[in-house]
Amino acid sequence: MAEGLSTTLVSNWLNTLRAAGAAFGPVAAQYAQLHTANPGAAGTTAISAGSNTRVIFTHAASSAGSALALTGTNPAWTNGGTSETITDISVWTASSGGTFLFSVALTASKAWASGDTFSLSTLGVSLGAQAS
Repeated sequence: MAEGLSTTLVSNWLNTLRAAGAAFGPVAAQYAQLHTANPGAAGTTAISAGSNTRVIFTHAASSAGSALALTGTNPAWTNGGTSETITDISVWTASSGGTFLFSVALTASKAWASGDTFSLSTLGVSLGAQAS
């Protein structure tokens, strides 16, 4: 799977459009995790050895179809003892376990050495609408 939305998230969204569809409410919290390669369809491939911690973050509200943007404190990780290159992140509903929501490739990969801090400064999320 290329980076993108999880099949669980897509199915939940689509099922809200059915007349008898199941309600799908807001995600209570979002947590980002670092990866050294594409996280795969389950979001569990190539988890960073420098820090496998999921860090909570929040998005500002969307208005008039605008993209969601990070708000508040940017998620940050400190490398606990290895050198690696961070290429992707995955987003989850919990700090451990939880539901995989989506993955994103970084705009540019980042070499990350022991003791370094990695901070995510942007994480915009948008969906396109088509007019007919």
